[in-house]
Amino acid sequence: MAEIVPVVSESLEARVRDLLPSQRGFGEDLQASNVITPIIDLTAAAQGTTTPEILQTAWDFSTSSVFAENNTQTVANTAGFWKIFLSIAGRGSGVDINGYLRITDGLSTKDIVRVELAGTGASTTGNTSVLEPLVVFLRSGDSATITSDNNDVTVFASARQIADVNGNLVNPLGFTPQ
Repeated sequence: MAEIVPVVSESLEARVRDLLPSQRGFGEDLQASNVITPIIDLTAAAQGTTTPEILQTAWDFSTSSVFAENNTQTVANTAGFWKIFLSIAGRGSGVDINGYLRITDGLSTKDIVRVELAGTGASTTGNTSVLEPLVVFLRSGDSATITSDNNDVTVFASARQIADVNGNLVNPLGFTPQ
């Protein structure tokens, strides 16, 4: 048999008043029922995005590309989530060569990816590492960089911001979901 009982909780009542300011001063105290009532949320927030993730993270015209050869280049420096494609190619002459993807806050640097192409004692060509796109998070003041440690290694990166620092999705340039 259905039973309705009052719920006496100032914290719950305060939360309802905060979430539903138009209801302040109206209605009765909170009540609970021992009958299960299904609730279906049809709001846009409950439905989520109508764009599949694979489309939302597509490369677009805003994609930036940089390469480094015996130097360091900035890939991205805006806070948020970034999709980064990385390729490291070497043409060694007997020495170990390294390519990096790093995050720096200006004071310290963290290696995210380090690829070492081992030297063989003789001239080599065509040593290439291509990595699946990575997703990195940059805080305000952080930068993602690529580094090549000598002229025998080239590091290439393409990057596109896929969400801002609060996790709000950034759609491809020119795309407006229906």
